[in-house]
Amino acid sequence: MSMQDLLLGERQALIRTRLDLSGRVIAADLAQELGVSEDTIRRDLREMASAGLCRRVYGGALRLSPSTTSMNERIGIAGESKAALARTAAGLLPAGATVFLDAGSTNLALARALPTGADLTVATNAPAIAAALLERDIATIQLGGMVDARVGGVIGTSAIRDAEALRPDILVLGVCGIDQDAGVTCYSFEDAEFKRFVAQRSRSVLISVTNDKLSIAAPYSVLPLSRVSRAIIEADADATQAAALAAAGIDILRAV
Repeated sequence: MSMQDLLLGERQALIRTRLDLSGRVIAADLAQELGVSEDTIRRDLREMASAGLCRRVYGGALRLSPSTTSMNERIGIAGESKAALARTAAGLLPAGATVFLDAGSTNLALARALPTGADLTVATNAPAIAAALLERDIATIQLGGMVDARVGGVIGTSAIRDAEALRPDILVLGVCGIDQDAGVTCYSFEDAEFKRFVAQRSRSVLISVTNDKLSIAAPYSVLPLSRVSRAIIEADADATQAAALAAAGIDILRAV
């Protein structure tokens, strides 16, 4: 079957796959690839947006942002990619270090990837991460406060007050978007404030980034790229985007 012969359902399924992989689609590119008119693609995108499957923007569509989903929902997305990032990150945490694991599904994968009895002290604002650490007999500090379901962790004044007692060697920062100009960003004003506070108290900042977050600028600024020490990206991450991060002075590693 040629691309031109794809039925409506098959065409929209392919568009959803493209959205899952890259976070965005461009109508003109899809029309050329599938051998249909741009009007056909725009109609597909309108239908998909009405069904809650994407967000329409000028010239194409975006995958629904994490700001509209809970951490529990995000745990089931791109599991293999997050597991690969987690395996690489786990090897970068030296014995005896004090680590802060910020809330996020990728950092939950990291907590699950740590070896049982690892010689670490790990603080977190995420109950799911704390539970995973305790299952591995790792010394764990849980920050207090009301849990934000979208973030998957505590981010209010109580959490900030608890974080004042910490001086982490490494902050593994949860990332909603990272962009050459915007830096590290997130979708929640309160979460951005909390992340900045913990980063100020940390000796170094490590991030693990799935492909859909590269070149994405979420609404709220967290850190400039100059504050990020090291970034782990997916094995197949775009070379141009990786080079832009490296040019900002970030040590780039690809997940294995």
